Amino acid sequence: MKLSKFRFNLPQEQIAQHPATYRDEARMMVVNRKTGTIEHKVFKEILNYFDEGDAFIFNDTRVFPARLYGNKEKTGAQIEVFLLRELNADLHLWDVLVDPARKIRIGNKLYFGEDMSMVAEVIDNTTSRGRTLRFLYDGDHDTFKQSLFALGETPIPKYLNRPPMEDDATDFQTLFATNEGAVVAPAANLHFSRELMKRMEIKGVDAAYITLHIGLGGFREIDVEDLTKHKMDSEQVIINEANAEIVNKAKRNGHKVCAIGTSVMRAIETSVGAASILKPYDGWTNKFIFPPYDFSVADSMVTNFHMPYSTLLMLTAAFGGYELVLDAYDVALKEGYKFGCYGDAMLIL
Repeated sequence: MKLSKFRFNLPQEQIAQHPATYRDEARMMVVNRKTGTIEHKVFKEILNYFDEGDAFIFNDTRVFPARLYGNKEKTGAQIEVFLLRELNADLHLWDVLVDPARKIRIGNKLYFGEDMSMVAEVIDNTTSRGRTLRFLYDGDHDTFKQSLFALGETPIPKYLNRPPMEDDATDFQTLFATNEGAVVAPAANLHFSRELMKRMEIKGVDAAYITLHIGLGGFREIDVEDLTKHKMDSEQVIINEANAEIVNKAKRNGHKVCAIGTSVMRAIETSVGAASILKPYDGWTNKFIFPPYDFSVADSMVTNFHMPYSTLLMLTAAFGGYELVLDAYDVALKEGYKFGCYGDAMLIL
């Protein structure tokens, strides 16, 4: 499978700048793999396709304010610092991306905040853009993180081409976000409202929660034509026994299992055992799913409409079938569906 097979022209005006006014009232394209048919619905109609005993798998990761702006010592040059993950809580070490990277070397100090009271020192180069920062802070860890995150802003994707707004702090977070660690929201999960979750409960559709802390790896530009040569960044996955059992019970009883989003699909495919049983897992995944691929756990999937050349589109095409998904994208473009993290949804049955 080649990178060039995932090219399409996406007009800027079809990238959603903001979510639907009500989370569950985004548009939803329903793609049926058996019949090849495409329907146009509203997201809150999703429960019409599921019954009592079926299971939805959600990603309960929580996005933190990962994008900061600091100033370099001496020159005062503004540097964007994107927090990726904490490496050592006691030493206040963070893995970060810096931009412009060419200006930042080991030993440089960066100052944050209007009063420049938060100081970090560059202690390592991890990649061409990546650095390890040690924040020079004397307080306890909780106070440090609170102070650090107060300086950050909601890390909405660059393709939105706008600064974050006050509403993004809640819009870019799922209702059930509990485990902090993501720098990207699990977009398909954003469509679920409190009302829809209540209707799920009343209908008897079970909810399982896994955690995959989404990093920037899935959004990094692929620079190889042969997809077998692309390496994904590692992301942390946590699946506990109770939630694995919710999924396995549905499968044992012949019910549907729906993965809500590409992050969920990557997580469960990372931790599948014999006979398509989902196993508890606490570790990391760099799994890259692209066509062709045999899926083991979920038999349906909710996902948003993704950017050209993206690994998220590739996983969607692997699940829905390359030709059918690309045909669906043609329809979406003609019908004015919105793309991206705040865009419309696709349900693949």
